[in-house]
Amino acid sequence: MKKILYVAGREFTATVLTKGFIFGVLITPALLALFILFLPKLITKAPPNVQGQVSIVDPSGVVTEELRTNLTPERFAERRVRDRRRFEAATGAVRQTPGGEAAVRQSLDMAMGEVPRIQLVPLAPGTDLETAKAPLKAAAPQKGPAASTGLALIVIHPDAVRPAEGTQAFGTYDLFIRTKLDDRLVDDLNDAVSDAIIAARLTASGLDPQRIKGMTRVDKPTSRTVTAEGEQATNEMLNVFMPAAFMILLLVSVLTTGQYLLTSTVEEKSNRVVEVLLSALSAMELMTGKILGQMAVGLLILLLYAGLGIVALFSFATLGLLDPMLIVYLMIFYLLSFFTVAAMMAAIGAAVNEMREAQALQGPVMLFLMVPWILWLPITRDPNSTLAVVLSFIPPLGNFAMLLRMTSTSPPPMWQAWLAIAISAAAVYGALWVAAKVFRVGLLMFGKPPTFGTLIRWARMS
Repeated sequence: MKKILYVAGREFTATVLTKGFIFGVLITPALLALFILFLPKLITKAPPNVQGQVSIVDPSGVVTEELRTNLTPERFAERRVRDRRRFEAATGAVRQTPGGEAAVRQSLDMAMGEVPRIQLVPLAPGTDLETAKAPLKAAAPQKGPAASTGLALIVIHPDAVRPAEGTQAFGTYDLFIRTKLDDRLVDDLNDAVSDAIIAARLTASGLDPQRIKGMTRVDKPTSRTVTAEGEQATNEMLNVFMPAAFMILLLVSVLTTGQYLLTSTVEEKSNRVVEVLLSALSAMELMTGKILGQMAVGLLILLLYAGLGIVALFSFATLGLLDPMLIVYLMIFYLLSFFTVAAMMAAIGAAVNEMREAQALQGPVMLFLMVPWILWLPITRDPNSTLAVVLSFIPPLGNFAMLLRMTSTSPPPMWQAWLAIAISAAAVYGALWVAAKVFRVGLLMFGKPPTFGTLIRWARMS
């Protein structure tokens, strides 16, 4: 046992102390954590108080007045209220968490800011466009608002309100803006011009724009999920991406450490270091130590990125949406997945002579393990489908599929989860048993690259 722990410690330190691991696995989560912590402060920065002129060339002569109404502070405020309601509907589940209501309200207040103060300046239909664009090229004042600052130029096409003779197609408009204009103001201008043109078209057709608008608009309600514990606001984004986040955590930690184990085994064999190691301990002790060492590396990666996810949820006031038991199941499925994948990688690494040979055997294994990722969306949307249930009991895919189902909106019965765990545990035992036989035979074998059939013969003969 002492020799196994010594090999495990050596494998762990040899992996985590490399520059590639430190920069690729340790530094990256640290930078992401800092980014996540400061992101809410960055995205809640209030937009600047915008004041200035918007010029319009309107050959139709009717869009200008509609647009003047749409650019009043009151209309800007109405659109902000509409956007606010949409945001509140999308963050209904967040606002139910501790501190979530205050966080959402603060973010909204900061993001909405003050409504722009726009002065609409009509220009003659024959105005030279290059001359009209000149105010947009002028330098903006460095401090304070300036009502004379040119913000944008709107050019309405002659057929925007009434189609040209002989055609049914309506024209549109052109929008020219000054550099570094706030994108939220650009969106507001596009909405205002579109509404003004539509209203002018309806008026020209003898229809009441307000009545038509009221008849064709249906406010979208906030959907609520009904459970045995009660009702709660539906969070569609969280329902889709929470399962993906858990599966990515599992895939990254398992595949990364499996690759490390394969690489170190091939390097030790090709450099004949393994011959020295086998003079001091058995092949079984060497394989067990290497697997345990890489298991610790995988746990470190898993804890780092899981902690990063928890920091993100806490930073955005959504930590209450995470069920702590999912972390427990994540650890269980990690151990089951890792031992299965590690057994395969150790067997492949012991059988080949160089990494180029390993890639031929590793490719089908990696492709097989990516099946749950390929089927992530179908499993998440219908976690109790025949496909999802069948995959849950096929090791090692069952670990990934079951984790997807457990983090979905319709978790499977607990007996299915524990049955999948039991099947995966039996598969781990079988994988380690086969890997031990192949490892013992292939570690000192050199020459022709093996195939999967060769590995099976080694397992049967030893």
